[in-house]
Amino acid sequence: MRLISFLMKNSFLGKQVDFYSRFSPSPLSMKQFLDFGSENACERTSFVFLRQELPVRLANIMKEINLLPDNLLKTPSVQLVQSWYLQSLKEILDFKDQSAENEKVIYDFTDAVIKIRNRHNDVIPTMAQGVVEYKECYGTDPVSSQNVQYFLDRFYMSRISIRMLLNQHTLLFGGKVKVNPAHPKQIGSIDPSCNVVEVIKDAYENASRLCDLYYMSSPELKIEEFNAKEREKPTTVVYVPSHLYHMVFELFKNAMRATMEFNGDALTHPAIKVSVALGNEDLTVKISDRGGGVPLRKIDRLFTYTYSTAPRPCMETSRATPLAGFGYGLPISRLYARYFQGDLQLYSLEGYGTDAVMYIKALSTESIERLPVYNKSAWRHYKTSHEADDWCVPSKEPKDMTTFRSF
Repeated sequence: MRLISFLMKNSFLGKQVDFYSRFSPSPLSMKQFLDFGSENACERTSFVFLRQELPVRLANIMKEINLLPDNLLKTPSVQLVQSWYLQSLKEILDFKDQSAENEKVIYDFTDAVIKIRNRHNDVIPTMAQGVVEYKECYGTDPVSSQNVQYFLDRFYMSRISIRMLLNQHTLLFGGKVKVNPAHPKQIGSIDPSCNVVEVIKDAYENASRLCDLYYMSSPELKIEEFNAKEREKPTTVVYVPSHLYHMVFELFKNAMRATMEFNGDALTHPAIKVSVALGNEDLTVKISDRGGGVPLRKIDRLFTYTYSTAPRPCMETSRATPLAGFGYGLPISRLYARYFQGDLQLYSLEGYGTDAVMYIKALSTESIERLPVYNKSAWRHYKTSHEADDWCVPSKEPKDMTTFRSF
């Protein structure tokens, strides 16, 4: 019997996972994050909320981890991730009955939150390594691939949400300096007036340097800005700059690589065009390249974990950040967009280029966390066998009409 499964079923921690997984996580809006951090930031209030909410979020996703295929659960990487989550749950539960009026308790809790955040730094690559180990040893079938894709979307979304809570508490209460000198207007990790174009330019500059390193050149950037709410003013939105940067940086890397490789040894390369539009409900960012596009049949694959059109880089021999190759950039970026009720979509013109369109809620009251919940619907997704397609699938080979029989 697997050690982790044994601990989950027979230990105190296993019972606590069962208990807390019965509760649904409490999604917060961007406005709630902002109001708490700016108006009535109280470390005791944060302590009381997190010691209840973090076990719920951890337990919900831990129940789903245990529904993965047995051979995937046996991989060392997945077992390591499970051990991190169990340890983090234990450390939070140690404060379950502690008094919120005790200053040492509050201090120790903040210290524990920092330790948990640091422990979970490598969750994404470690889980990814587990999936690679599983595929290399056992191969894949359509059912298990679909279940793993479903799980990873939910697992990584849960990880984003947990890290958001940990970061907010740490940045607001974890240091002697309450205001970050580099970003004095930010409330924790949230910027109440995030300048979208500035973040885009920053991401472009870093992606451009990376492109120069690999191709000795890079496409130029052209930006158009349309602020329908306040014309002639910079486009700003309440958002997490690091999330926006992550998404745009990944899209720029893909656009630059496609542009450089599609246009070969040309002396000049088509510019990457970015359109930023702010309306009453949505902030929309469109990144357009002339990198040749992709066929329609491959669009969905681009959001599949471990799928990449680039060769996997060898990180042991170089510290340089790869331009592409691991296959997690687009799916993780889409999760960041969806986390606060936005989205990321790709529209491609094969033979010409690709438009990547990112949607973000313009109103902080509508930017509400999107959180996975462990319930019967989720459980059935893992246990239900997928039936055959109820649409005919066209054959790749021409039909032999001599074998056609009439009825």
